[in-house]
Parts: sequence; C-alpha cells; structure tokens
Amino acid sequence: MEVTVKKLPESKVEISVALSWEEWQGEMDHVAKHLGKEVKVAGFRPGKVPRDVLEKRFGKKALLLEATEHVIDHSYPKVLKEHKIDAIGRPEVKVGKVALGETFEYSVVTVVMPEVTLASWKGDVKKINVDFSKQEDVIPEAEINTELEKLADMHAKLVTVNREAKTGDNVLVDFSVLQDGVLIENGKSEKHPIVLGKGVFIPGFEEQLLGMKEGEEKTFELNFPTEYHVKHLAGKPATFQVKLGVVQEREIPILDDAFAKGLGNFESLEKLKENMRSGMLEEKKIKSKEIHRTRLLDSLVEKATIDYPEILVEEEQTRMVREFEAQIQSMGLNFPDYLTQMKKTEEEIKTEWKPQAKKRLAAHLILNMLADTEEIDVDTEEVEAEMNKTLQGYKNIKDIEKNIDMGRLYSATRGQLRNEKVFDFLEKL
Repeated sequence: MEVTVKKLPESKVEISVALSWEEWQGEMDHVAKHLGKEVKVAGFRPGKVPRDVLEKRFGKKALLLEATEHVIDHSYPKVLKEHKIDAIGRPEVKVGKVALGETFEYSVVTVVMPEVTLASWKGDVKKINVDFSKQEDVIPEAEINTELEKLADMHAKLVTVNREAKTGDNVLVDFSVLQDGVLIENGKSEKHPIVLGKGVFIPGFEEQLLGMKEGEEKTFELNFPTEYHVKHLAGKPATFQVKLGVVQEREIPILDDAFAKGLGNFESLEKLKENMRSGMLEEKKIKSKEIHRTRLLDSLVEKATIDYPEILVEEEQTRMVREFEAQIQSMGLNFPDYLTQMKKTEEEIKTEWKPQAKKRLAAHLILNMLADTEEIDVDTEEVEAEMNKTLQGYKNIKDIEKNIDMGRLYSATRGQLRNEKVFDFLEKL
C-alpha cells in the first residue's frame, strides 16, 4: 500500500492511498469470505461458498463496491496512526476507478489539528514574570476602611419616617415605564426597594423621587442612556409613572468593637480588620495571578502562527454562545427573549465573537502544544484525586450516575490540571 500526504491550506491534508492489484485481490477474497458466512446458498455449508458462486449471485460489481468500503474503513485509521495524523471532523473521500486487474486508489481530504509555531517567545515571558515579581501584595488601610464602610452600610437599621424622601433614604416604589402609552417589557414593579443616591436606576430617576412623601404619585419623562444594555431602549425617551411607598431612614452603625462583635467571632474592630485584610489579600493574589496568566497567554497568542481550521473556530463560537446563554438563564431570563430585546440572532453574536473565539482557540492550542513539547503530563492518581473533590458535593452514587458523565469529567479534569502545570512551567521561566 502506497501512501502520500499533502498539506493543504486551512489546516487540511490530502491523503492518497493506492493498493496494488495483488493487495486488492486479497481484500476481495476477504469480503467474499465474509459474505460466504452471511448468506445461504443451496449445496454449500455456511462459510464455504466459493467466490465465483458469490460473484454470479451478487455480481462482480457488488463485490467490488463491498471491497471498496472494507478497504477504506480498515486502511484509513491505519494510515492516520502510522503517519501520526490528528484528524478531526468528517473526512471527504474520493474513490478512483474501481476495476478488476487494476490498482485501487482513493483519496481523503480531512481537517487536522493545526500546527502551532511560536517565534522567540521566551524572552517576553521572562519579562512578564520579572514585572509580576516586582508587584507587592499589600492592602492599603484606605481600602480596608472603604470595605468596612460598605459593611456598615449593609447593616444599616431601617427606621420608618413621616417626611419627604432625601438622599440616603431607603424607599419602596411602585413604578411603570411606558413608551407611546404602552408598558414596556418588564417595565412594572411594586414595592421596589431603592436607596436614594446609589445611582442604581437610570440617570434622573432617583432625583425625581427626592422631596416626595409616602403615598405621593408623580409622572415624568426621561431618556434611557445611549449605552443602555437593552439596545432597543438605548437613547429612547420613556414615561415613568411612580407612587412612593414607605420612606425609611437608614441608621448606619458606628464602626467600633460592638459592631465587630455583632458580626460574629470577632473580639474587636481590629480583629475584624485583620480578618478582612487577610481575605482581601487572598483575593488580590488570586486576581493578580489571573492577570499575570492572561498577560502570559496574550503574549504567546501574539507570537503564534496558526492556520485555524474553520470547524474548530465554529465549535468555539458555539461554546461561547452556550456559555452566554447559561449566564443569561442564571439571571432568571429567557435567552430567546433576551436576544429579541437585543435585536440580535445567535448567528449574529457568533459572527461578532469570531475574533474572540479565535483567540480562545489559540490559547487552548498553545497550552496543548507546550504540554507536548515540554513533556508535561498528569498522572491518573492526580486526576482521580481532583475528581473526588468535585464529586464530594453529591450525596450518593445514584446522584453521580444521574448527573455526571464520568468520561467527560475525567477529560476536563485532566485538561485543567495539565494547563495548571503548563502555567507553572511558564511562571518559572
């Protein structure tokens, strides 16, 4: 069997396979023998039907076609393995002339995992590592005080008052939002809590509530911001009908030892600050590490030359849309309805996100390439130990069998641990 492999654009290869007539004859005999076991012919025992009898019964052409399928099904995987071709997607197969006494030829065009070429990348990685090592993980006192003030604000005591609403008050509001006299989608709420001055609503809304008293009603016009997240409302005018409910003064507690003790096992305000400092420092380290790794990956992606297969880019685009859909649904929103509000289709989002999909794909390919070239791998014991941590949240085996695809979990866990080791390697350069 002769095999030639030709590289094509877009990370494809053309594999040409040729079998001599002698090899082809052997395949024909194999198919005939197999058919002889499957069919019943009077006068012959199963498996003992001669080839010429089968040719008369089914025709030589039928045997040739059967042999053709058999050859391709059995030789193609062997060719991929022997030539170390990492094929992906559905191959395009073309069969040459099939005739007795002649060489049998077929060709396959298939997408392969793309090669990644990195040019002079280690210098940039080392510089990024040096810059990162110079950073100090310190939490300024001012940041701790700011977080303490937020904490005190969260524990404010609400006291109902009979007066006009002012900045800092907590108020409950009934409101409706209309355009051209028609209520917009999700444009009505009752007893909606608002802390005046927080700026949670669109500009101008909270200001309209200042000076109002409980039971008072008001109608006013406002424009949605030009960058409003619901695109068809962005920059458009709307009518707001509001009725103010209860007005509550917010009594913010004094930051002292008593406040700290009221939150839990803290002996003093200083102990609370120490605890907060520790948590904030850990959070800062995690964020710094994420930023560091993002810079490393961005640097490598910039240095990489990759002939992107369209099939992998499309898969990444689809994956991004599914992740976005899960995010929208976690907020209690219906994804199709959200797309309608945004005046977008899934295909439009995929197209917009194609550059980002390529970047994500590049990062994945680069990490895999570095793991291979640097011989970085993960032991089965490491993977299973990490999987056990994931599975601890399930009550019993039935829950695991019902909710978890163990094969996918193993693959995903191995990939995560392998990537972690690649980053460890990069960070030590």
